[in-house]
Amino acid sequence: MISIIDTGIGNLASIQRAFTIIGAQTCLISDPAAIHRSDGIVLPGVGAFRDGMDALERQNMIDPLRQAAREGKPILGFCLGMQLLADASEEFGEYDGLGLIPAHVVALKPGPGERVPNIGWCDVDARDGARLFQDIPKSSSFYFAHSYYLECQNFDHIAASIHYGNNEVTVAIEHKNIFGLQCHPEKSQAVGLDVLTRFVTIVEHHKSENT
Repeated sequence: MISIIDTGIGNLASIQRAFTIIGAQTCLISDPAAIHRSDGIVLPGVGAFRDGMDALERQNMIDPLRQAAREGKPILGFCLGMQLLADASEEFGEYDGLGLIPAHVVALKPGPGERVPNIGWCDVDARDGARLFQDIPKSSSFYFAHSYYLECQNFDHIAASIHYGNNEVTVAIEHKNIFGLQCHPEKSQAVGLDVLTRFVTIVEHHKSENT
């Protein structure tokens, strides 16, 4: 079972619907004890970094999530959820994150003709070997809505990027059992479902190895 953490931030119904379309079983959880029983964990969210961390703290989810990461359980964060995986964020101040990926969340810097927030479809360049993008055509387009992005300390953790503001902006990460997507896969049509299917496959593989 894949558990989707219900922080009260984001359209969880559309996320569950996306997993249902690809035939995956999910459940919404707000009880930290449920993390231990999960085969895989999805951390979604929209809005400000501080609000996301405050929601996890209120639900006593922070330590169980860190423990699940140490145990090797597959964890996927997307949109705000991806940013919460980082060490810290500069959004409206300096705030600590979950620390599951060595990275810092920083503001987008637009180039000529670009705007913040970055809303709409962007072509994504996936790194060769990125597990979430296996068999997905190069430069596929995904739907984004963000003003900040995750700046990795280790280049090897970058799974995909977009070209924005004359820079390559990280929009997907992979580090052992930790995965992140800055896009909204549930809004990215067929290609978004393909990425979620890859995560489900990773979860199933991990489960089979540990049962």
